[in-house]
This record gives sequence, C-alpha cells and structure tokens, in this order.
Amino acid sequence: MFHLKINDQIDLKSLEKNDAKELFNVVDHERDYLRKWLPWVDSMKHYTDYEPIIEMWLKQFTMHDGIQAGILHNNKLIGMIGFHGIDWTNKKTSIGYWLSEGYQGKGIVTEAVKAFIGIAFNEYKLNRIEIMCGVKNEKSKRIPERLGFTLEGTMRDAEYLYNHFHDCYLYSLLSREWN
Repeated sequence: MFHLKINDQIDLKSLEKNDAKELFNVVDHERDYLRKWLPWVDSMKHYTDYEPIIEMWLKQFTMHDGIQAGILHNNKLIGMIGFHGIDWTNKKTSIGYWLSEGYQGKGIVTEAVKAFIGIAFNEYKLNRIEIMCGVKNEKSKRIPERLGFTLEGTMRDAEYLYNHFHDCYLYSLLSREWN
C-alpha cells in the first residue's frame, strides 16, 4: 500500500475496494465538470464499477508498474493522481490527475505532482516524465508549466471525448532538469 503525507491537510494514498463508494460519489458529484476533460466519466455508473479498477491499481502497484493514489484533504477524497504505467526500458512514465472543482486553485495538485516527480526521479531513477492535457484545459496545463516542464508540442485529435476529438499538449520533464 502506498501512503504519502504531503502536509497537515493533504495525503496521497492507495485506494482499497472499500473506497469504491466514496470514489464513485466524488466522481458522480463532479460528473458534469470532469467529463469536459476525462473520457471515462460516463462509463462509471455505479460504485461497483470501481471495484475491479481499484483491484487493477493495487496490482499495478505491487508489480512496480505505477501508482494510483487518492488525493485526500483532511481525510476526504477529493481527486486522484497516478503514473499511467512505467516504461522501465526507456525509464519514463506519465502522470495523470484530476481534482474536485471546489478544491482547485489551492496548489493541491501542484504539490501532489511534485511528490510524484520526486518518486519518479529519486526512488525509481526514471529519466522522463510526461503530462498530457487538453489544449483548452487552462487549469490542468498550468501545473506542468508551473513545475518547469517543457511543452513539446500539440498532439492533434489526441483524445476522444464523448462526441468529438480534441487536441492535447504534451509536456515533459527530464531528471537532469529537476532541482
């Protein structure tokens, strides 16, 4: 199990099957907001839809293929962050994240991403981290920009969101660039 205390209010931790209901409730409450940028939101119709996914996340962690962690604010689940998987051959990974709308603008995701950068570069000894986000997702793209990632380019029609494709920016950070 993964658990990391960021500060007095913020923790990152692996979710367990008994967290499925809380995770579903957060996503369900934020459904209209999250579906603007996340292609999987509409497929989550019941808390039991998360049970096999959480099981997969735990397996991913035990197989050293990434970490998926709940973002907790005062022990309340408010979002998720994770490595999508780890390419050990090329020593790289990508980070994804989402946060409940009411908790944005407080630096929570920035601190969580910093923690994951530290894990990737210091513990896993990876060389490259990528973050992909929608070209029009202003809040999301501020995170890699704030943390010194390089904008490598625009990936045209990179993601399908319900009834349309949208362009995404690809950001990267190399271990030698991280202080």
